Order: sequence, then structure tokens, then C-alpha cells
Amino acid sequence: MRKISTVIACLLVFSLVLAACGGKNNNASPSSTSASTPADTSSAPASESAEAPAVDPTQIKATISIYYPTPDQVEKRALEDDRIKRFNEVYPNVEIVKSDWQYNPNEIGIKMGANEAPTLFNTYATEGKFLAEKGWAADITELFNSYDKKDQLNPILLNQFNIDGKIYGIPQQGYVVGTVVNTKMLTDKGVAVPPLDWTWDDMLNTAKAVADPGKGISGIAPMGKGNEAGWNWTNFLFEAGGEIQKVEGGKVTAAFNSEAGLKALEFYSKLKEANVIPADWALGWGDAVGAFAQGRTAMVIAGPDGPIDQGLNQGGMQPKDLVVYPMPVAAAGGKHTGVLGGDFLVINPNATKEEQQMAFQYAVFDYFTDKGLESIEVNIKARKDEKKFFVPPVIQYFAQDSEYGQKMKAVYDKYDNVYQYSNELMGLLDGKPEAQFNTQEYYAAMTNVIQEVFSKKGVDLKAQLDAAAKTVQEKFYNQIKVE
Repeated sequence: MRKISTVIACLLVFSLVLAACGGKNNNASPSSTSASTPADTSSAPASESAEAPAVDPTQIKATISIYYPTPDQVEKRALEDDRIKRFNEVYPNVEIVKSDWQYNPNEIGIKMGANEAPTLFNTYATEGKFLAEKGWAADITELFNSYDKKDQLNPILLNQFNIDGKIYGIPQQGYVVGTVVNTKMLTDKGVAVPPLDWTWDDMLNTAKAVADPGKGISGIAPMGKGNEAGWNWTNFLFEAGGEIQKVEGGKVTAAFNSEAGLKALEFYSKLKEANVIPADWALGWGDAVGAFAQGRTAMVIAGPDGPIDQGLNQGGMQPKDLVVYPMPVAAAGGKHTGVLGGDFLVINPNATKEEQQMAFQYAVFDYFTDKGLESIEVNIKARKDEKKFFVPPVIQYFAQDSEYGQKMKAVYDKYDNVYQYSNELMGLLDGKPEAQFNTQEYYAAMTNVIQEVFSKKGVDLKAQLDAAAKTVQEKFYNQIKVE
């Protein structure tokens, strides 16, 4: 998914996000490795001669291929080019090869088998266990433990790539799925703007009031194509108190065909019956977010920074007209639970020890540094010159109340083209991790159910849920043995 978690409440009061990488069990620390040349035993005691001198990492020669943003991400490419230049000033013997391959769970096996995967590639939060078990993500535990800033990284996000006590990746950034609302569309039509502490009923009533099917305007555009559809719906499953799966007694059991699941699916049925979703409801992430940026829908469900960025920089909208809401609660007094996800970097386990070490160094190169702040500020200024807005991730790799977080906030406060999330929003967000096993397969199964609900009348919702659970159970969960 465009891409494109439960004690997070306190951390989510602030923006947090991380960056990432990986390595093998036998990796040396990022600051030193053992030299292959033995010490001179003629003039040193035996105990000393066994110790090899430290290798200066700035002298390591290696070629690494890195994840490079796609051509449409012009600003992100500019940031990456700046980082490559500064990295090579410190590590002049490392050749950086740019790769714009985007992680795809259907392609990663082929890439690994053909030895074509980049040294450092992007992935998303659901893939930690999958990549670790397949041997497609390097164990970077030793590199991570030698990193002097490791204790300042976001543990909630990091835990998604902590598999059985070993680290396989560090997030670049994270999010809790929310609902982005074009409040101008509401006020222009005389529709009351709902409170941030809103409910399913508030969402439905707002969508009804603002929708204008005759003009092709929907009240809300839930995703209905690709795994994004199952991903969108899962937020409502969580809000209703449901779970995707249960892991007990060494077995994984489908749990989404529950009363909570039925309640969430009934809400989707209400959206369809109220005629508040697009007539062409088969929208993927890009379609739904694009419709939002074009003013063809008043609400979209996603990691908030994407719709905000497109609305401001492609749709010509203004920050005051775009409000990020948490997911609505099923009933007043509940938690605003949304799927917790993130973007990660993973190191190719087929890379050499030196390549893995330098890939790690590259991944964390700007973390907690003044140069990192300067690079962000340069990007903000460049966007301002182009009359564009800078939209930071919802969750950063540092806590906003930390010393570094305050430094970043001071940079943001200097410019009026930085979109900043409200403190009230951050206080309401409640993140819940995605499923531990076969998340994408579960999403795909639920996408089929959602398409049935959106395309037909009188669908037996419980039967659809039970059939999807049976499929996921028999094809995937029954093959899993949890130790």
C-alpha cells in the first residue's frame, strides 16, 4: 500500500518518525571494524597482538545502491542529492548508486533471487517479520547497538522491526491514519465543521450534508481498489474494538469476522446507502488522494501528510482550509484508533560487511545533526521561493519535546509555508500496529469484501466476513507455527 501500533498515546502527543537500515549478525559497529592485518607479535604481548587496530570508516571503499525518490518527488530528490554530496565529503571512498525501485511485496523475492535489490531499500511497517523470516532483510543488531543515538529513536515504531530481539530496520517516518477534511467545502455549503473529537455519526452526517452526487462531489472517498481498501477499513475495525488476528498456543487465528468487524462493515454499507461515496468508488491511494486535491471529495482517509501535501501543492488549497482529524470513534468516549504505520529502510543481507556498514552510516547520516536541520531549512526556503508548502511527517524520528525536537520546531516556526499539526490532534491520536502475520493478504481479502458491499445491494455482511476469514485462515494462517 502506498505507503505507501498501543501504548503510543503519550508519544503521539508529539510528532515522531524514524529512518532506517540493516546488517548481518557478524557486522562490526558503524564506527569501527576489525582489520584483517594482525598486529606485530614480535614487540607486543600475546594478549595485545590478538587485537586488530580499528579501521577508520572514512577510509572504507565500497559501492552502495540506495533508495532514491521517484521522479515525481522533486523536492525529496533535491534533499537526497544534498545528502549524497555531504555524505561523500565525509566518506569520499563510497560510491553512491541511485535506485528508484519502490518496494513491492510481489517483486522483492525476484529482486533478491536475481541479486538486483538495492543495498539500502525502502519498505513499510507491515513487512518486518516477513522480510526477516525470508532472509531478505539484514540483521543490523550489532550496527544498531553501536549507534550512539539509538536510545533517542522512537521505540514504538522501532519495535515493528524488532523481531525476536533482533533489529532488521529503522523507520524513516511514521503516521497514524487519520481523516483529512477540506473544511472550505463544508463552510461554502453551510455545513457545520465537526469537532476533532468526532464520532462515526459525525462523519456520516457531515458526508451527507456536503455530498453533491449530481455535480460529482462525494462527501468522503474511502479507498476501494487494491490493498488500500482493506487498509482503510481496518481503521474502523480497530475503532469498533476489533482485532485482525489472534496469536495463541502457537497458532494464528483470524479474528476480524467478529461483532466489531460486522459493525465496521455495516458502517461502510451506510456510506454506500447514503450515496456519499464516489460513483466510481474503485479508487486506489492515488485516486482517492487525487480526488481530494481536486476538490471532488470533502474527506479522505490516509496517513495525513500525503493528502495535505497534494491539496496544498497541487490543488492550490490553503492551510486554514485543510484540517487533519483523527479517525472518528465508534461512539462518544472511545479512542480515536488508527492504523500505525511507517516508512522504513532495510539493508540487503547479500551486501558485504563493508557495504552494510556504509549503508547504515548513510541511513542515519543526518540524524540529530545541525546539518540535518540546515538541510530541512534549505528545502523549506526552496519551497517558499516556488510558492509551495512544506509538509512534515506526522511522526518524526525524534520526540518534539526533546532538545532536537525543539530545534526542529524553531525552524518550522520561522516560515509561514510549513504545515503544522495541531496539539489537539496529536493528543487524540491513538496508534495500533498492523497485523503481525500476512497483513497484505488480509488486506486483499477484505478488499474483495468491500467491493461486494460497494457494488451490490442486500449483501450478507456476516457471510462475507466469514468467507474472507476462512480464506485467510486456510491459505495463510494455518501454515504458520508460532514458537
